[in-house]
Amino acid sequence: MNEPTGEGSARRFPPNNPSPSLATQASGIARLSLRDKLAQLMIVRLGSDMPPKRTAEEDQERVAALLQQCPVGGLVVFNGTSAETPATLARLQRLSRTPLLVGADLERGAGQQLRPWPLVPHAMAFDALGAGAADAVFEFARLAAEAARWAGIHVTFGPVADVNSNPRNPIIATRAFSTDPGRAAELAAAFVRGCRAAGMLATAKHFPGHGDTSEDSHDAVPCVTASVDDLSARELAPFRAAIAAGAPLVMTAHVRYPALDPTGAPATFSPRIVAKLLREDLGFQGVAITDSLLMDGARMGFAGEGEMAVAALGAGVDVLLDLAEPLATLDALEAAVEAGRLPLARVDEAHQRFTALRAAAFAPSEAAAGFDAEENRRRTESLALDVARRATVVVKQRPGVLPLCPQRSLCAVLVDPFERPRNMPPSPLGDLLRTRFAKVEHFAVPADPPDALLESIGRAALGAEQLLVAFVVKPAAWYRFGLPAGLCRWMQSLAAAQPMVAACLGAPQGLQPLDAAAVQICTYSDVPASQAALVERLLAS
Repeated sequence: MNEPTGEGSARRFPPNNPSPSLATQASGIARLSLRDKLAQLMIVRLGSDMPPKRTAEEDQERVAALLQQCPVGGLVVFNGTSAETPATLARLQRLSRTPLLVGADLERGAGQQLRPWPLVPHAMAFDALGAGAADAVFEFARLAAEAARWAGIHVTFGPVADVNSNPRNPIIATRAFSTDPGRAAELAAAFVRGCRAAGMLATAKHFPGHGDTSEDSHDAVPCVTASVDDLSARELAPFRAAIAAGAPLVMTAHVRYPALDPTGAPATFSPRIVAKLLREDLGFQGVAITDSLLMDGARMGFAGEGEMAVAALGAGVDVLLDLAEPLATLDALEAAVEAGRLPLARVDEAHQRFTALRAAAFAPSEAAAGFDAEENRRRTESLALDVARRATVVVKQRPGVLPLCPQRSLCAVLVDPFERPRNMPPSPLGDLLRTRFAKVEHFAVPADPPDALLESIGRAALGAEQLLVAFVVKPAAWYRFGLPAGLCRWMQSLAAAQPMVAACLGAPQGLQPLDAAAVQICTYSDVPASQAALVERLLAS
């Protein structure tokens, strides 16, 4: 997919996916050795936002070399671009002995991994829409799926089917659709249907529910202590709905559930949760895939990645996602089968499910015919702004503060503790404010700001006629959720000295420490559309 120029008539692009005939594919699969079958159950990353950071394009030679040694089943794309990554994926498909199933995290749209495609607000923003939320989720998923499919991506690792039932949850939060099980179920099912409408394979995650945790499975093994009845009524409701809507994949959580498995095994490694609960009780017949196996929640308790992979497949999982050492892990899996510790029948079962999923991924899609990149981008931007506007809410306000006056001076502060990927443009908030206010002094505050910066902001705030402090509170892998206590105290001191508009670009609980603010606004997300909606709301009468 080439970048649309925005000039002239709409441009149309041919599909990026190779389309091997099913007969050819089946013939190749029938000849696979045990080692190659095991390799097919492995998905490795292409690109990374983790150290060492690299774009999909910078990582392609490493992956190309791996494909010559190990016929992995697929790739998970990170840190790509809409201009280059489609060609990168097409090249790797040509180099692979078997078709590669390509997946990606697209919770906020194709632009999450294919920059600069537009980003859509976090899932919880849709819940704030009230009536019409399911229709908006369907359209979002369909648009994201269309763009991703034309880039060569077949699987989206979404929807997040977790119920955000614990307000202290550091990794789900606004990634979940709702705190209400029925609402989360409705919107998760709408997401699946939207993906299906565009030929995308959806993944309900993180089974059997990561919403009631106070720890992040990226760096711990969380534990959900709810009873079986509570888990069934609350956490499982969105998974039942997603499965009923046709989700062909379910992703397991690296989380313990003592009520479901008294041995304490995390779901990814628990036969009682994968084979019994997911397969037998819920009747799921599709592919069970692990969450990333780079996460500490998976790696804790195992001597190495190979042992971890054997345990996951033995528990009933079919596909191993995001392996760091695929060759060594392949050796360990092969040895486990030969020693009888991993039944060959279990490998064959997993492989059959994977090949059926891949056949579905490469089947011709009528919905994908005639993809119009410019139209998709335009409609995604429009949807993102509409959702952001409807989701932005004034939680509290003191009379006489809003609307802000464009002719009066404004001190604007953006507190963003997140390091932005290399190819992501800077936050647009400052530029948006400068186009609407006559005099703006804008400051960007990182997670650990120098004292001199905070002192300078304090002086500017006292000298300005209006004060806005916007801050990002969102869940992200390997990041602390919420703002550091020192920054919260500093913002409280600003609110005590002058009427402050406090705007949380993310989870609403981020506003709790700032009860002294004259106005509190929540946008549920920090994507550019949400920042634009915030500026509009500041000026709305």
